[in-house]
Amino acid sequence: MKTIASAIFMIALWLLLSGIYKPMLVGFGIASVMLVLFIVRRMDQVDGDRVTVALNPIKFLTYFIWLLGEIAKSNWAVTKVILSGQAPQRQHFFEIPYSQSTDLGQVIFANSITLTPGTLTVETEQGDFQIHALAYSDEDLEALADMDRRVTEIETERA
Repeated sequence: MKTIASAIFMIALWLLLSGIYKPMLVGFGIASVMLVLFIVRRMDQVDGDRVTVALNPIKFLTYFIWLLGEIAKSNWAVTKVILSGQAPQRQHFFEIPYSQSTDLGQVIFANSITLTPGTLTVETEQGDFQIHALAYSDEDLEALADMDRRVTEIETERA
């Protein structure tokens, strides 16, 4: 029953997002949904691991809204660097520790860093991430520590 519901949901989403209702393309969409369902079922048979999402939905929503604001501010800063025509003087690699207890929390933190224009998570080590900043400043460490704290707050105790 879960597979049928998933198939119906994916087909409906595909039709909604594509907006193309020609028989051949609808057939390709249905075929791709069936292929995805086949692969997912095979993966479940191989390892059977269940991923628990240990996030507080309300805190995650407030974090997401905050992150959108940070992305907008960083976009503006990167735009100013690009339009100035001069390369930033302080491109820099540095390491930042993370405090998340779950893999999902660490992934959210690393991807949040990468989503923010001008910064990129290059490598993960046990306990810290290696970051590249386009225009490094001392405030970056404080901003990343704040982001780390916010991501840690959205994790729940179930993890």
